[in-house]
Amino acid sequence: MNMKKGLICLLIVAILTLCTLNVAVATTGNYSTAFHNNARRTGDHIPMARGSTSNGTLNWNYATEGNLASSATRNGIVYIGSMDHNVYALNANTGAKVWSYTTGSPVFSSPTVANGIVYIGSDDRNVYALNANTGAKVWSYTTGNDVDSSPAVANGIVYVGTDYNVYALNATTGMKMWNYTTGYLGFSSPTVANGIVYIGSDDSNVYALNANTGAKVWNYATGGDIDSSPAVANGIVYVGSQDHNVYALNANTGAKVWSYTTGWFVWSSPTVTNGIVYIGSDDSNVYALNATTGMKMWNYTTGSIVYSSPAVANGIVYIGSTDINVYALNATTGMKMWKYKTGSNVASSPAIANGIVFVGSNDHNVYALDARTGAMMWSYTTGDSVYSSPTVVNGIG
Repeated sequence: MNMKKGLICLLIVAILTLCTLNVAVATTGNYSTAFHNNARRTGDHIPMARGSTSNGTLNWNYATEGNLASSATRNGIVYIGSMDHNVYALNANTGAKVWSYTTGSPVFSSPTVANGIVYIGSDDRNVYALNANTGAKVWSYTTGNDVDSSPAVANGIVYVGTDYNVYALNATTGMKMWNYTTGYLGFSSPTVANGIVYIGSDDSNVYALNANTGAKVWNYATGGDIDSSPAVANGIVYVGSQDHNVYALNANTGAKVWSYTTGWFVWSSPTVTNGIVYIGSDDSNVYALNATTGMKMWNYTTGSIVYSSPAVANGIVYIGSTDINVYALNATTGMKMWKYKTGSNVASSPAIANGIVFVGSNDHNVYALDARTGAMMWSYTTGDSVYSSPTVVNGIG
């Protein structure tokens, strides 16, 4: 575990102690799921089809042997990375295990599913490609450090960041096509749009790289580490920085369009939909900013740090907070629609599919909540905390 990851875990423990005292891919195939819903990482979701359920209904519970790290669902299957070193495939309706695959270390990375393959990183320094139906390993690629970044898949290429490099791997074989070296890469996940790969780096820069060659198109220097994952919409790159700012950059040139200053670090990754940028901040707020001007439209104050990245569907913003709650906010006004109290802080980012909100908590559970009411539909119990984010889902079959 690297130093930054250790500090995050210590900070979350400290926050939990205070809370106790005071009692978040585009592809070439038919199916594709990824962190923040697509390769542009915009975080907006398809309309919900499922109706609401009775309050408190628990459909199923499945226990692993370690911390759950991340999850995705496709065709009725939930793909999950866990701190117990495993990647799981579970039936989305019943929770029955379909298969599991054991890596060499905890899995913080969130899976991406494209063309029948699950792509995911592990702290054993490998990127894995697993058969989505059986869990059999198709290939693995060894990098120089923990792979906490979530892969992006576009045009037959897997993009992922780790150690000092952005890697482009052949999606079928795992062969390295190119790598680009930055000052250091942490948690930021690559975003692919219009032949360009965008990624943040702990050297304080946002990079734009040619998706085919890895050649640098531009970089933009902020004043702090960038662990937020960029979102690209309408020719603008949106990203947060630990210099307290949210940035909007011209996607072609890297020129700053605007910046908005929050009260603290911005680990959260932006969601962009309907001309609004939604993002969390360590200052405990969820912000809605005009995507064109950066003007604040509203903010909602939670009880603690917001590491979680928002997901938006049907006019509702879903996001977690380290105050142990999952929130549903009106996307236009910021008014709270509902909140669901878990047993610990929620650094995980929600995924929404067919009227269900999937989200993890450091109380060791992954929750399925009714998107309209917040009623729990089922929970998935792991052996330890959830530090990384569930993967956004296109739908449940």
